[in-house]
Amino acid sequence: MRNRIMRAIVFFDLPNVYLNDRRNYNKFRKFLINEGFIMLQESVYSKLVLNSQQADFLLNRIKRNAPKKGVIQFLLITEKQYFDMDFIIGNTNHKIVNSEDRLIVI
Repeated sequence: MRNRIMRAIVFFDLPNVYLNDRRNYNKFRKFLINEGFIMLQESVYSKLVLNSQQADFLLNRIKRNAPKKGVIQFLLITEKQYFDMDFIIGNTNHKIVNSEDRLIVI
């Protein structure tokens, strides 16, 4: 089976009422950013994954770093499905570099 580049999408709705909840929200959001996720919209983040093993590894890291309260969902789709997304209002942010190209420095 050939490797397919996929897109991991994380949707989350975390409580944000109490100070501790806000800390957990910010900690989880910063975790996603440090893992290489980019924000699609508020509480929806996306990242390229090169194969199913990387997706499984990423899902396990998210589970280990998830707060105890709230809802977090993980969806894996193909790049074609991702690029077939229709924008009803607004458009994509072209300032964000979002590519499967790799940088090799020798």
